[in-house]
Amino acid sequence: MPTIITHAAVPLALACGLGRDHIPGRLLLAGIVAAMLPDLDVLAFRLGIAYQNDFGHRGFSHSPAFALTVAAVGALLTKFLRVPAKRAFWFLAAATLSHGVLDAFTNGGFGIAFLWPFSGERFFAPVRPIAVSPLSLSRFLSERGLSVLASEVQYVWLPCLALLGLSTVLRYFRQR
Repeated sequence: MPTIITHAAVPLALACGLGRDHIPGRLLLAGIVAAMLPDLDVLAFRLGIAYQNDFGHRGFSHSPAFALTVAAVGALLTKFLRVPAKRAFWFLAAATLSHGVLDAFTNGGFGIAFLWPFSGERFFAPVRPIAVSPLSLSRFLSERGLSVLASEVQYVWLPCLALLGLSTVLRYFRQR
């Protein structure tokens, strides 16, 4: 998995690209939380749930079904988020779904349960250039942790910044 910090890159880039008029601060914060939320499944290890189990790491919480559930809950919170339900739904769906997609591009683990609840089969992307993040803090604060961050900068943050730049230019020309 990419680091928890990198999962915030997608909602940040989307929000900046769309602008504050479309994605106000509260919705952005909800999107960042939604993008990180699937990794709460690491608590399954403490409960004795095996990694490959549907409720283990990268199981149901990394599926589109989970992303749509998070988005539906967010759509019910429109008064708090101060946006129309449809906008909250789609932004939170994209933010949450991005987590599993990014994890599918990592070079470790057992894959992502994209088809849950219909199947527990795990999948990876056809290419896997992102170095998988260590789960322990001590391993993260090592040379390996730095190499993980370098791969995330190259394969997640820089593409997000490029898309942000492109969307900013397009928005500028659309407003003129």
